[in-house]
Amino acid sequence: MKRKLALLSVVGFAFLASCVAEKPAEAEIGSKVRLKTSAGDILIELNAEKAPITVANFLKYVKAGHYDGTVFHRVIDGFMIQGGGFALDNGKLVEKETGDGIKNEGQNGLKNDSGTIAMARTNDPDSATAQFFINVADNGMLNFPSNGGYAVFGKVVEGMDVVDKIKGMKTARKGLVMRHRATGEAIVSPAGDVPTENIVIKSATAE
Repeated sequence: MKRKLALLSVVGFAFLASCVAEKPAEAEIGSKVRLKTSAGDILIELNAEKAPITVANFLKYVKAGHYDGTVFHRVIDGFMIQGGGFALDNGKLVEKETGDGIKNEGQNGLKNDSGTIAMARTNDPDSATAQFFINVADNGMLNFPSNGGYAVFGKVVEGMDVVDKIKGMKTARKGLVMRHRATGEAIVSPAGDVPTENIVIKSATAE
């Protein structure tokens, strides 16, 4: 369990900015986001009523094109698939720049059940930026009050077959290229559970 919780942290968490962003603009209730991936489409229904800060933050990255070209860089069958933070650059997985962390909404009552989407973060509850994960099992140990809870902000309504395909991918230990938050220096950080075949998010669009 400790291994799983640690794996939800953004790799290289020691370099994350410590400050927390102001609350983003309110998101539209009923929004959906379509992830067009190299394995197929995943349609996510967002819950702005229960997770307004998280949904607004996610949509901000969607509308900025942040997720386009990123990959699912961490896959653990029976647990979750994680993406939104790394893009391919000359064959390497390189961390993308993000804004500051947002206020954690892990107490919103939404559970980390199979098919839900939640924010990845470090052990600091308010450190989530752009990375997210889709639960592929009922992960009760991620719910509040466990370290503030991991904030669920929506669910997959189409494309769970694609999620299931991704969760079954073969994985290996690889080096991810991190960016030092203070200096911008590139640092290679070894990471496990990285798919040997890149599953790319070609585009993320609000519907």
